[in-house]
Amino acid sequence: MTSLSVNLNKIALLRNSRGRNFPNVADFAVYALKAGAAGITLHPRPDERHARYTDLYDLKPICESFSAELNVEGYPSEDFLEIIHELRPHQCTLVPDDPRQITSDHGWDMPRQSEFLEPIVKRLALSGIRVSLFTDTNSANIQLSHHVGAHRIELYTEEYAHAYHSKNKEHITRMYSEAAKFARSIGLGVNAGHDLSLDNVGHLCKECHIDEVSIGHALIVESLHYGFENTVKRYVEILHSSNPKNKE
Repeated sequence: MTSLSVNLNKIALLRNSRGRNFPNVADFAVYALKAGAAGITLHPRPDERHARYTDLYDLKPICESFSAELNVEGYPSEDFLEIIHELRPHQCTLVPDDPRQITSDHGWDMPRQSEFLEPIVKRLALSGIRVSLFTDTNSANIQLSHHVGAHRIELYTEEYAHAYHSKNKEHITRMYSEAAKFARSIGLGVNAGHDLSLDNVGHLCKECHIDEVSIGHALIVESLHYGFENTVKRYVEILHSSNPKNKE
């Protein structure tokens, strides 16, 4: 079964908009885990415009108390890496963010950036942290992710989400399925994230063998309709019933 990691960045954004600790990010981590999520994701940016580095120190013991995983996403600046090595989350997902980006919008260009990433990945792995690299479906990027020592990739799924209600849906889904199959064939785990929703996540997980989905923006928006805990439960039910097809 695909695991659900709930990204709480949008909760942090709401908190920061009022200048006090309401809503409380740690409280929503508890709500998500009680509702069946397998883990919590946080992606602090250098300007801390939503998630803050201090949030991570609240979330780590909460995740441990639920036997759940904490996944920390971000660009591997030295400040970021120092916090990761001190905190030692279960998983660190490295993302090629530019500070000017509104959100993550592409994977690593591994032919160009693998030399930069390799010592970082090895350093994290030596600290006992599972390392995932945010990547597109290109096989060269996936192969080089394995070469630099990553344990998993996280497939950037915006193209899938945008194609979901188009005539290209099955073609794009096959592209992701083939990428996931190739990754598994060389020993990589496969995560997925970006623009996944209640509407489209089930199909992806049926057609691809996905270990974990990280979902934040859509889940928070959907919570306005269904309530936060009910929305998390809906995701868990969808993932439970998706029965991913391992077509190897």
